[in-house]
Amino acid sequence: MQVSMSATAEQLSKYNSLLSILSNYGRVAVAFSSGVDSTFLLYAARAALSDNVVALTAASPVFPKRELNEAIDYCKRLGVEHRLIDIDELEIEGFAENPKNRCYICKKSLFAAFKKAADDMGIGVVLEGSNRDDEGDYRPGLLAIRELDIKSPLREADLYKDDIRALSVHFGLPTWDKPSFACLASRFPYGEMISYKKLEMVDKSEQLLLELGFKQFRVRIHGEDTFIARIEVPEDDIERFMQRDVRTKVNSELVRFGFSYVSLDLRGYRTGSMNEVLS
Repeated sequence: MQVSMSATAEQLSKYNSLLSILSNYGRVAVAFSSGVDSTFLLYAARAALSDNVVALTAASPVFPKRELNEAIDYCKRLGVEHRLIDIDELEIEGFAENPKNRCYICKKSLFAAFKKAADDMGIGVVLEGSNRDDEGDYRPGLLAIRELDIKSPLREADLYKDDIRALSVHFGLPTWDKPSFACLASRFPYGEMISYKKLEMVDKSEQLLLELGFKQFRVRIHGEDTFIARIEVPEDDIERFMQRDVRTKVNSELVRFGFSYVSLDLRGYRTGSMNEVLS
């Protein structure tokens, strides 16, 4: 990952614009997933608003356990009040059927729960961490965010992913080079049912790849009765993945997790690959 070790003057100017935007809010709740964007947003909100910041994190079956633990640890280090919001997406009507607007269904319920939690604490503003790059892909969840009047200050400050990573390096944030990890539901082809069992299979499989030293990857799950794992790693990692000891370990463990077949996507890792079938 090529990121400059020093932020440019333009990027620092964008950061100052972000602080100005945030300082106009009296007290805020930040939707915090421990990812690159939300970590940077939480850091900036703390810098702009001091103790007038509460982090909200979803404790749910589609949120990897390692990410939840990282969110808890970071809030402790930053000294930010942190609330876990229990939500089970599989109980939301229409979510488990995994329609093309699944992200809208999920985000609408999730951020409605965040707004209620914020309201209960007397907080009128909820922030989320999408950036300008998120405007280019198929992202129905952004519609739900607009409908609920959730604020997106990173987009408002014209911050792109590269800006956020560079500024994260500048401020010493641990997530500056953290790979992007969307929720586990994004590993399912549209129209195929999402279940607790399959979510657990994906979570365990991706944890294994992490433990084997891979940083960016996806384990896509295909099939309703017989399960196929379609693994994506960056092209530069394909050769290492194909080493006998690595692929043998991955195959045996994923079969143990419940997959019947384990495959490697020869096109490599790419964001939003499940959206490629959409017209």
